[in-house]
Amino acid sequence: MSSTLQSIVSLSVSLIPVVVFLLVLIAIDSFKLVTFRSVLLAILYGSLSAFACLWFNSWLLGAVVRDPTLFARYVAPAVEEVVKAGLLIGLIRRRRVGFMVDAAIYGFAVGAGFAIVENIYYFKYYTHLSLFVWLIRGFGTAVMHGGVTAIMGIISKQLSDQYSLAMRDRAGFGAVGVFIPGLTAAYLLHSGYNHFFFSPVLSTVGIIVILPQLVWVVFRASEKATRRWLGVRFDTDAELLEIIQTGRVTESRIGDYFQSLRTRFSGEVVVDMLCMLRLHLELSIRAKGILLMREAGFKTPDEPEVEEKFRELKYLEKSIGKTGLLAASPMFNMSDQEIWQLSLLGKK
Repeated sequence: MSSTLQSIVSLSVSLIPVVVFLLVLIAIDSFKLVTFRSVLLAILYGSLSAFACLWFNSWLLGAVVRDPTLFARYVAPAVEEVVKAGLLIGLIRRRRVGFMVDAAIYGFAVGAGFAIVENIYYFKYYTHLSLFVWLIRGFGTAVMHGGVTAIMGIISKQLSDQYSLAMRDRAGFGAVGVFIPGLTAAYLLHSGYNHFFFSPVLSTVGIIVILPQLVWVVFRASEKATRRWLGVRFDTDAELLEIIQTGRVTESRIGDYFQSLRTRFSGEVVVDMLCMLRLHLELSIRAKGILLMREAGFKTPDEPEVEEKFRELKYLEKSIGKTGLLAASPMFNMSDQEIWQLSLLGKK
């Protein structure tokens, strides 16, 4: 085999496995909630993270930690996992991740981008290494980068869903505490891999065998939870919307809450609150319908009137004001999924 062909093969086996794994994750996602553009942006973020970490780690290794072994085992994993997690933390905090499956895809895409740049960088300086080494880096190290960041995203999304919206929006530990377990898990897995407790071959085989099974379990559990949520919330939203449209608000519990608001706000503001609730319900039902159509494999149609509804929604939010929105928030009872689905619908 010529040296040029050998170089091409070595570089290919170091890059292709992590890309293929990412494509498989996207393919088995029934709801297709993460757009191809979002995946590319996550890969780009991961690539930029790799450049940042390569520069910062080079400086740390010379200025702070001089032992390469200790650095690779304890320092580099901490730096890299924190930087890689930045995008996921931002997306989850801004409620742009609907379900655990989405967090897994975003996380693996970030890790894939990181691994691609890292392997190309190392290949530039270590072209003389054997094909076996690049096989280990492709099927082991690269997939590990994607896997641990995906696990960080899964854990963080799960914990985030367990906190109330008010608690997550408070400053201090509560605002970042949900991400610490996921970051810790990613760090320990990354650090453990760098300890080489087992031979490189066994470590690589372990990643190839265990990681796909773990991701598959998460995908199936998340899809079941999504279907349950769609069924329950769809029925609830439709029932409440019917009550509003038929003028039977006063007969419901939410009507009692509207009555209590009349003592603190003008009649015009309370009417705006009712209109805003109606719009939220209409958009929520549309978004859930889109999810159901995607799962069934149907192409979702364009709905130009949705943009008009979002403009009306923004007008009502401005008219009601911050104090009014805070007072009306219990009526909406919006979880991360409800907030996320409106952002999904707004992209159409």
